[in-house]
Amino acid sequence: MPRMVLLRIGATGVVLLGAALLLFALTLAIPGNPAQVLLGPRATPEAVAAFSAAMGLDRPLPVRLGTFLLHLLRGDLGTDVISGRSVLAMVLDVLPYTLTLTAAAMGLALLLGVPLGCLAATRPGSLPDRVLAVASVSCIAIPNFVVAVLLLLVFSTWLGWLPVTGQGDDPLALVLPAVALALGWVGYIARLLRSSLLEVLAAGHVRTLRAYGVPGRRVVGRYALRLAAIPVVAVLGLGIGRLLGGAILVEIVFARPGLGTLVFDAIGSRNYPVVQGSVFVAVTLFALANLVVDLLLLRLDPRIAA
Repeated sequence: MPRMVLLRIGATGVVLLGAALLLFALTLAIPGNPAQVLLGPRATPEAVAAFSAAMGLDRPLPVRLGTFLLHLLRGDLGTDVISGRSVLAMVLDVLPYTLTLTAAAMGLALLLGVPLGCLAATRPGSLPDRVLAVASVSCIAIPNFVVAVLLLLVFSTWLGWLPVTGQGDDPLALVLPAVALALGWVGYIARLLRSSLLEVLAAGHVRTLRAYGVPGRRVVGRYALRLAAIPVVAVLGLGIGRLLGGAILVEIVFARPGLGTLVFDAIGSRNYPVVQGSVFVAVTLFALANLVVDLLLLRLDPRIAA
């Protein structure tokens, strides 16, 4: 078990290193001189040269790469070229909003997806099972931003039940963004748990429990659900990553502050240090989430460590 934990931690470090190298390579792939792009076409050669020196663009490539990696290790994500603020400070200002939205969406997906999956698995072929099959495929197929726009039109513009934007401390402002982000994963978790639970319920030891007269609810809740939940737990890390990615569009639709809005504004203003730092933070969160899921799987299923 300790060896597997160390391997998972080492793999996470390799992923973060690869992400850092890729981000650095993408900055090199920007057409033209980044300083010229940031300053605009009317900038004088002297201003471009001074700005390039301030950003370290005039240094040799290996020196720039080493400096970039060293700064990342120290938690220095660079400086906003427009406001002069620390990129890390800017990210930390908006990160709680994105994490709150992601956690609310994942919690909602589990809260609805798990009971629906259990209902469909315990009544295969029934009307609820068929309805869930159609609804889950529909939820998975519709993009998050389309769901966000539809929810905004229906519940905010037409009915006026919920706030139009996702800003403010009102808990109701979180409802529509969380639902828009979670809806696809409700269907995915429900279908995945249904398939896994049906497989577990068909296993010999579960049928033996039923033959001994153990009530069906107890069989599902105490014995079968834990084994059936392993595939669901396995995709949670991927789910968190996709929710973080989907939060970008959802935050833009609902004008909600967050990491997605920060990246969107930075791309529009060609503020590459902010884009670079924000993306690296998102990748780090994704890698850490997968690490936690891997460690949880080792706990739930000791066969993985064997």
